[in-house]
Amino acid sequence: MDEARLRRLLGGADLAWLVERARRRLERGQPLTGAVSLAMPSPAERAAAERLLGRTPGAGKALTVRLDAVDAVLVRSGISPEGLEAAVSVLAGRVVPHDEVRRSEERAWTEAYAPLAGLGEDLPAYAAWAVRVRDDGLVRRLARTPSAARSLVEQTVRVLRELPVAPPRSLAVFAADTLGSAHALDDGTPVATLALAGVRALTGHPDGAGSAWRRAAWASAGLLRDDVSSTVLTLNLRGTPALDWMAEMGEPSVLTLRQLAHRPLRTAPPVVHICENPAVLAAAADNHGTNARPLVCVQGQPSAAALTLLTRLHELGAAFRYHGDFDWGGLRIATTLSGHVPWRPWRYTADDYRAAVAAAGPVLRPLDGKPAQSPWDPGLALALAEHALRVEEEAVLGLLLSDLAG
Repeated sequence: MDEARLRRLLGGADLAWLVERARRRLERGQPLTGAVSLAMPSPAERAAAERLLGRTPGAGKALTVRLDAVDAVLVRSGISPEGLEAAVSVLAGRVVPHDEVRRSEERAWTEAYAPLAGLGEDLPAYAAWAVRVRDDGLVRRLARTPSAARSLVEQTVRVLRELPVAPPRSLAVFAADTLGSAHALDDGTPVATLALAGVRALTGHPDGAGSAWRRAAWASAGLLRDDVSSTVLTLNLRGTPALDWMAEMGEPSVLTLRQLAHRPLRTAPPVVHICENPAVLAAAADNHGTNARPLVCVQGQPSAAALTLLTRLHELGAAFRYHGDFDWGGLRIATTLSGHVPWRPWRYTADDYRAAVAAAGPVLRPLDGKPAQSPWDPGLALALAEHALRVEEEAVLGLLLSDLAG
């Protein structure tokens, strides 16, 4: 190829449109045959086309040039013996067909997702989530490019392989140790967004939004924004000087995660009852005082403090009896708790639900939300779906208090 002559003939600004049209055709995998047109050409562009072809390309308003004719000129003159396609590669750089670009990009995305596939194979708890997050486009929205996605996925997998953390740790310290920056898992970072989705798959933490929800979601895997905001309510537990003193008074105690980590309980009663709502614990303190059976209130989804306390009680030999609201949220809370410590239902079966519905009459509110399972008694979920009524703990408070009387 005579590159100098090629650039003089076809490389000027007045024929740039022609080279660009040829390049686009090559990218689309189309042959360089047929005509291409330029609407409203300038006199200089018409003159350049005339010099290229050795004749007037036409008298119409648009400028039309046949690519076959250009190819023939280049071959016949010896400027580009391999024709127009070779000339375009010299003038515009290597032309990569769109199909090849797409295949290359898809290969890059597949490689970016590879660590997720490995995570699902090594840790089955993440398997379904790893497939789902690859298909739902979350990684592409967060990272935009395959190279950025690969880095994001690798960091996320590094985080998830370390979970759950026991005993609980500071989120910032964990981020510094795992990712090299204390702020790597701050709210709004792509890795925090993706890792939180993985945390939910691991712990069963319900969907949600907002700062409080994110704090609780991290805490469900043992990662804490701080160690004093995570708390748990108790009544008549003993095992530390502070708890012993409160039990002597028959008054509820609020324990922080910091207290539980620094001053773990030394003893545990044979049986600990667990409720979902603070109203049950307050009523037990009001009605039974020092005679109330030991009780822990998880206050909705169990906090890191609640899980730390219950895990310690389990290690010390305590058995658990659990009751929660008869609704879909209550079933999810109970299921989450069963993933951390074993418990037996405390008036929390299908028969108990039907009895509560019959006793309450028409005052109950309709059941709403997404259905959930009840692994400890599959009939309970079926009964909820059948009656479609929610029964909160306060509606059966009398029965619960009779069980808590020491």
